[in-house]
Amino acid sequence: MNHAHTHTPHHGASHGHHEHAMDGQAEILDLDAEVLAEHTASITAWLPLQTAPHHIVDLGCGTGAGTFALLDRFPDAHVTAVDASAEHLQRLRTKACTRGVEERVRTVQADLDDDTWPDLGSPDLIWASASMHHMAHPDQALRTVHDALAPGGLFAVVELAGHPRFLPAGAPAERPGLEERVHAAADRRQAEHMPHRGANWGPMLTAAGFTVEGERTITVNIEGSRSDAIGRYATGVLQRIRSVIADRLSPEDLTALDQLLDTSGPHSILRRDDLTVRTERTVWAARRI
Repeated sequence: MNHAHTHTPHHGASHGHHEHAMDGQAEILDLDAEVLAEHTASITAWLPLQTAPHHIVDLGCGTGAGTFALLDRFPDAHVTAVDASAEHLQRLRTKACTRGVEERVRTVQADLDDDTWPDLGSPDLIWASASMHHMAHPDQALRTVHDALAPGGLFAVVELAGHPRFLPAGAPAERPGLEERVHAAADRRQAEHMPHRGANWGPMLTAAGFTVEGERTITVNIEGSRSDAIGRYATGVLQRIRSVIADRLSPEDLTALDQLLDTSGPHSILRRDDLTVRTERTVWAARRI
């Protein structure tokens, strides 16, 4: 459910390797958690909570980026992690065991587009990072979240502003501006499939009965030299984008993109020393009064 972070539609890869596509997605979610950990921690620290939460629900939890950030931030809390992907939940459980926090995590497999949601108890914090824009009927989902929260509870919606950028403007030398053209093609495709990506959630939260208590946008600009994960993250994100927009690129752009994605080739992203992760994350904090 939660595709953090690259926002590519989940219809498998272009060559039909659906399982490989899911592996790739889980890998990107793990890299996303690693690369953006500092920013996620700053969001959890900012949340306008009246008291420390004891029961947290992570909606569209993916492989656990938010789950573990919240467990770290609130050491007395337990988290119910909800996702449609059994594989993502299995990865999350494995990580919980590795970290010794398995007693504080419950996983629930559920499709949040279903009319009936599983019983999530009465949490005092619900977290949804890069998952709300996947909902077919977000207005209905917001009302369901509102009714599930304990009175006074907080709902945190976190969204990325589109795909992260990685390359400098003039790269690659033979096809300057390639990344922007790739993103433009992906944005056009996603506008058709996910009309709520990039939405302003504030008015929708208010319409669902919440009181919006805060909104914050965090600018992400991470130098690639700080982490070797960034090259793998960039490769994974662009591979997933390629899998859904290859037919929308010019032959020249597709060739240049494939050269960047050829991890053993001379033009591989992994060989570049000028990568950065550039995006924005916006969080809305909304209370059930």
